[in-house]
Amino acid sequence: VGNLFRVDDVASKCLSRPPDAQPTEAERKIWEQVNQVLMEALAILDDLQSYKGAGEEIRQAIQNPNADRVQERAWGAVVPLVGKLKKFYEFSLKLEGSLHGLLKALTSAHCSPTQHLEQEQALARQFAEILHFTLRFDELKMTNPAIQNDFSYYRRTLNRMRINNVAAEEENEVNNELANRMSLFYANATPMLKTLSDATTKFVSDNTDLPIENTTDCLCTMASVCKVMLETPEYRSRFANEDTVSFCLRVMVGVIILYDYVHPAGAFVKSSKIDMKGCIKVLKDQPQSSVEGLLNALRYTTKHLNDETTSKQIKNMLQAN
Repeated sequence: VGNLFRVDDVASKCLSRPPDAQPTEAERKIWEQVNQVLMEALAILDDLQSYKGAGEEIRQAIQNPNADRVQERAWGAVVPLVGKLKKFYEFSLKLEGSLHGLLKALTSAHCSPTQHLEQEQALARQFAEILHFTLRFDELKMTNPAIQNDFSYYRRTLNRMRINNVAAEEENEVNNELANRMSLFYANATPMLKTLSDATTKFVSDNTDLPIENTTDCLCTMASVCKVMLETPEYRSRFANEDTVSFCLRVMVGVIILYDYVHPAGAFVKSSKIDMKGCIKVLKDQPQSSVEGLLNALRYTTKHLNDETTSKQIKNMLQAN
């Protein structure tokens, strides 16, 4: 019960503190590093949202394999787009670094997870913003098949160039080795979430002196805070707008997925510290169109949902209609 009151207290403080509140002196160094990455994240989302693809040029090139000008036009359309995809991929590596820095600060042993979230709200907010960005990026990527089509065409053409002219590869911004790494990244339905899940798992395995509970308790406390803020009418009424609701929903789902990867038994087991039934109910209480992507993230990108230890009730709650 004490823990519930603390979560309630953190939720209240989160809502009363302005989102642009400045970090304390102790937080400042890591906050400024992460803030640069978050500023770039806004531009990345804008770029991804306006990504139209070169579908028509590629279609013409496939239909006219011997027309050099048509081939050149398709290649000219695809190369700058692959430059954008390279930028997105490289940004995922920066995000990984930021996450490590934040986890180090928010899971240190000098105080409990709820105290961390109360005392270091500027960093906790940045962690939430990284999760929000991650789920938003993956939602946009999943609904844009042009990304995979453009990149596949680029790789096929690059291979042809390699066969015909070895020097051609050096002239391209994305060489074969980088294209292989990017291909693994984009082959994933939710590439940014995979990056964060892997990064959180790596953080735990690299910091063996830190009890795993420091990380899992931080994640489950954030999930609980989001759930309380969303399901309590008094708090919900204080949200500035619907964007705040979307923000909280994405953060809640993001920390559940990270918890599910890091905790040995996962998020869905009966002994889980996350109230999964309550979190799923909160999601299902929203308009379906606004949460379908988040429900799909729980259905298809978690690690333990299909384990025998997951109750039938939770599996039924998450079944696609």
